[in-house]
Amino acid sequence: MKMMLRTKPAITILSVILLCASVLLAQTRQEIRIPDILGYKTLKCDFHVHTVFSDGLVWPTVRVDEAWREGLDAISITDHIEYQPHKDDVPVNLNRSYDIALPWAKERGILLVKGAEFTRETPPGHFNALFIEDVKPLDTKELLDGMAEAGKQGAFIFWNHPGWQPEHKGWFDFHTTIYEKKYLQGIEVVNGEDYYPEAHQWALEKNLTFLGNTDLHDAVPLQKTTSESHRPMTFVFVKDRSIGGLKEALVSGRTAVWYGSKVIARQEYLEALFGAAVRITDVQYEKKIIRFALYNSSDLPIQLLRAGKAGPKELSLPANATVRVRIDAESVEKPMELPYVASNFLVGPDKGLPVSLIVAGQPTVDAKTETK
Repeated sequence: MKMMLRTKPAITILSVILLCASVLLAQTRQEIRIPDILGYKTLKCDFHVHTVFSDGLVWPTVRVDEAWREGLDAISITDHIEYQPHKDDVPVNLNRSYDIALPWAKERGILLVKGAEFTRETPPGHFNALFIEDVKPLDTKELLDGMAEAGKQGAFIFWNHPGWQPEHKGWFDFHTTIYEKKYLQGIEVVNGEDYYPEAHQWALEKNLTFLGNTDLHDAVPLQKTTSESHRPMTFVFVKDRSIGGLKEALVSGRTAVWYGSKVIARQEYLEALFGAAVRITDVQYEKKIIRFALYNSSDLPIQLLRAGKAGPKELSLPANATVRVRIDAESVEKPMELPYVASNFLVGPDKGLPVSLIVAGQPTVDAKTETK
C-alpha cells in the first residue's frame, strides 16, 4: 500500500509534465532558416498531403497545424480523386477538404493551394494538379481528359513518386504525350523517405520543376524540426508571398528540394543558396599560415570535399555554426582560392556542387611618412 501511495503521485506528475510539454510543442512554430536568394523570397512548402477525405487519417485542419508547427509557409491538400476508402464514413466531396482547411490556414498565415491527385494504375501512375478551382470536372474516365480539364483551370501538374513501384519504373509513351501537350510541368524527385535519381535526371533533361513532398497519410508526431530531423520539403523562390507568386515560381522552375542532409536543385539555385549561407570571417595571417572562420548561417548542414591541393580534405559545416580552418600558404599577401565540392548539394544524381572558398590576402601597410 505504501508503494502505491508513493508511486501514483510520481506517475501523475510525470503525466502532467509530458502533457504540458506536448501542448507547448503543439503551440510552437519551429522556424526554418533558409536564405532568400537572387532577389526572391524563399518559401518552405509541401504540395502533397492527404486527409480523411481520401485515404489520409486526419482532418484537414490538422494538416494546417502540422505545417505551421514544422515551419512551412505553404501546403496543398491533394486528396485522391478516384480513391475514397472512407466513403462509408466520410461523404465523397472532392472540394470539401480545401473548404474546411482554408479559413484555418488563413488564420495561421499558411498559404493553402487547392489541389487534387489523379490516381491511376502504374504506369502511368499518380499526378497532382495544383491551383485548380473545382476538383469535380477532373473526375473523368480517361486520365488525359481529366488533365485537359485541369489545364482549362490553369493547373500546374506534376508526376508523383515516379519510382514508387520499381517493377513499373520508367518513362513511358503516356508521359511523353502529357509532356508534349505541356500538361506535365514538374516531377517529385523526392517523395517521403525516397529519393529517385531517375526522376532527378528526367527533371534536368526535360526542364521539369523539382519537387520534394511528404505524401502524408498518417498524423505527424509532435517533435522538434531540426536540420537533422525534418520533413522533406520544396523550397520555392517567389517574387511575392502569395498563391499567384507560388504558381509563377513553380511554372518557372525556381525550386530546390530539402531531403535529409541533401539539397537538390539546378546549379544556379544551389550556388545562390551556398553563397548566401556561407561566409568567411576573422581571417588571421602568420608568416605562411592563414587561419579563418567559416560561418554557416542557414539550417542546411553542408559537407565539403577538397577538389584542389590546399585546405583540409573534408570540412563539415553544421547548421547555424562556425568552424575554424587553418591552411598553409606560399604567400599570405595574395588571395587564395580553395576549390571544394559541396557533396550534399546535388546538381545531378551523385554529383555535388563545385564551390570555391576565396580567402583575401593580408592587407599591405602603406609605409609613407608625412612631411611638413
